[in-house]
Amino acid sequence: MTSPASLVAALDWPRIETELATRGCATTGELFTPQECAALTAMYNRPAHFRSRVVMQRHGFGQGEYQYFANPLPPKLAAWRGALYERLAPLANAWAAAMGQPADYPPDHAAYLARCHAAGQSRPTPLLLRYQEGDYNCLHQDLYGDLQFPLQLTVLLSRPGEDFTGGEFVLTEQRPRMQSRAEVVSLALGEAVIFAVNQRPVAGTRGSYRVTMRHGVSRLRSGRRHTLGIIFHDAR
Repeated sequence: MTSPASLVAALDWPRIETELATRGCATTGELFTPQECAALTAMYNRPAHFRSRVVMQRHGFGQGEYQYFANPLPPKLAAWRGALYERLAPLANAWAAAMGQPADYPPDHAAYLARCHAAGQSRPTPLLLRYQEGDYNCLHQDLYGDLQFPLQLTVLLSRPGEDFTGGEFVLTEQRPRMQSRAEVVSLALGEAVIFAVNQRPVAGTRGSYRVTMRHGVSRLRSGRRHTLGIIFHDAR
């Protein structure tokens, strides 16, 4: 079997980085196989894999639910998280430098997690989300503490048009002194979207400026939709 590191290295990174710079998000093409998507979806009903379950409507987050994985993460998920972090860390440092922030994200994910844990952020943040007819996710940011890796991704684990309809991934960009801009991303089974967690730099006529990003999911019109969220910083 091909390793996550090899699959991550084979992605079209020039295109991905260009789209992240211009739109704040980029799709990967198929990243997980249908079999991997089915195996992850099946985990949702196995409580031993998770540390907590959140029902969105109880907190005003939307409608639907999600569960955070417990430590230790499933080995394949931990391998994906580490491989993706290592490829995104140089871009995260470039973004930080452009926004006048310390460009000191370490190249290794274990070293970054050690930094999170030393700051009191020790709870794992990868999660599975489940939406049914009528469910949606309000626009939000996955911050979880003072330390925040600036990029994350969502993987679609269900077949659009077969398992569900509606439920598009939505990203908004709040620009200084301008109207907000929305981006709607359609994903295929096993495809991921990489996107900005909080703020990202945008090149302007007088240098880079910051825009604030939020993401969510539109209303599911029918069926059931599962997604995997991979966030690289841990939570308090």
